[in-house]
Amino acid sequence: MQKRLAFTIAGTFLLLVACGSDDTSGQDTTSGEDGNQDSETITYDVATDNNFVPFEFIDLETNELIGFDIELMEAIADEVGFEVVFHQMDFTGALSGIEQGSYDAAINGMTITEERKENIDFSDPYYESGLILAVAEDNDTIESIDDLNESHTVSTRLSSTSQTYLEENTDAASDAYPEITEAYQALLTGHVDAALYDMPNVQYFMQQQGEGSMKIVGDMLTGEEYGIAFPKGSDLVEDVNEALSTLMDNGTYGDIYEEYFGERPEGM
Repeated sequence: MQKRLAFTIAGTFLLLVACGSDDTSGQDTTSGEDGNQDSETITYDVATDNNFVPFEFIDLETNELIGFDIELMEAIADEVGFEVVFHQMDFTGALSGIEQGSYDAAINGMTITEERKENIDFSDPYYESGLILAVAEDNDTIESIDDLNESHTVSTRLSSTSQTYLEENTDAASDAYPEITEAYQALLTGHVDAALYDMPNVQYFMQQQGEGSMKIVGDMLTGEEYGIAFPKGSDLVEDVNEALSTLMDNGTYGDIYEEYFGERPEGM
């Protein structure tokens, strides 16, 4: 796990020596605007995705990494007083990287589960979500998760809670992909019967690319909460939780949320 230290000398030291006098020599320190002799900024390596809209994705016009998670993590860093370097990878890579301590944190729409908490630490929840099933627009035989059987194949994302849900709660075959957009494309091209994933991402994809080609069926499945992931025993957790609470109280979280989801969360 790599931490980069950037040191800025904020003051100039002038040593004045009084020669031939009984007066004690003095030292006058000129400080920077913040009054500190030295300022130190720590940069943390943060694993994330680049294909999970609207949480983290590439802006095709600027080629920059943007999204709800990205702006939230940057706001947390500003609040605490550190900087972040984002490392883009698929979900499985981020999860294993945090477990192995290769990164200081990961923010990529990761659901907090008891199983994952055995190997990593989580921040307080920052987003409430759930799973939803989508089928082709002209599919009238699958109206909910209860209609799935052993003759059906459902696409989802590799190593996600939706893959676990499929395998533990249905008889359908699971077709898991490293990137969720591949799972949606499998549905649109007729390679699978349905797709299961986090509701906000399914809705966003439908609005952007799947409108008129796919639809949501049934109720939202499970209540899930996203958290920022850290290596086990990380000292960052407490600072991040305090910053997250502050951002929720002062309206910053609500501003970022509204930017990507079109409305402010209740009470914010």
